Amino acid sequence: MQETAVEDALRPHPDGLAAWQAYSDRLLEQGDARGTLIRLEQRLARTRPADRPAMEREIADLVAAHEGGWDDGLPATALVLSRRYGFATEVAVQWSDDVREVVEQVLRDRFVTTLRISSRATTDEDWDDDDEDWDDDEEEDAELPPGRLDMKLLDGLDAGRLSVLDLSYLDLGPDGAGLLAASLRADRLRALELRYCRIGDAGLAALAASPYLGGLRRLCLQRNRVTAEGVRSLHRFARLTELDLRYNRIGSAGAEALLAAPFAGSLERLWLYDSDVGQDGVRTLAHAENLPPGLRSLWRCV
Repeated sequence: MQETAVEDALRPHPDGLAAWQAYSDRLLEQGDARGTLIRLEQRLARTRPADRPAMEREIADLVAAHEGGWDDGLPATALVLSRRYGFATEVAVQWSDDVREVVEQVLRDRFVTTLRISSRATTDEDWDDDDEDWDDDEEEDAELPPGRLDMKLLDGLDAGRLSVLDLSYLDLGPDGAGLLAASLRADRLRALELRYCRIGDAGLAALAASPYLGGLRRLCLQRNRVTAEGVRSLHRFARLTELDLRYNRIGSAGAEALLAAPFAGSLERLWLYDSDVGQDGVRTLAHAENLPPGLRSLWRCV
């Protein structure tokens, strides 16, 4: 099997130990220290506790000696958030006039499958699922210029390698979401993070109509001005297992629309507040027979 074929196989299935072992042989032939790193880290997982400190020191010394050149293929402005065997897998970039060129360069890197695009410079501490630094009492109708980011910059972008795309806090607006849906090719995408993007029902409907997003498992729509109408658009995401709808006033009609979705019985995590659905909505969710028991019991405690 050719080297690129091994990489193509590992990208969607990164836990394939045998494939990584074969890949380590290729890397060692090329003098790439990550071949040794793969072997050491796999051996570490099988090492008894008493012998682990010595091997961990060996791994740390190898990384310190060689990691300086491991990101040569990435843009200087890109921030690596996660790695596997020394290879970047999760990268953050800042929105700019040359964002397309930056993103294309990132996506050419061998194992990047998670991309986060921010409106400002980021650090690896910025990407936290807890939104404690955001004002939950923010006026729901506070206006920002809709679609101020020109999503045409990403028109036709081939993001087929990505499994996770995070655009949280970018002010896309409905128009920006529509352009994203029409232009982004990402048929392997499994998670889409759109917190505080203000896409509204129209933007959500456009995303739901995209032929490339049907495989989503996780969708985060926190504070996006979504109503019951938008929840009905979610029915097109038939394979969802995780859904965040916090700070969207979907009401009891939205709760009923959620329960009518084809994924309702498969949900593993659902983020909603009682204020999002109202007391009638709380009762509807608490007594829904098609909602998984664990989720239903949470609503009985609200």
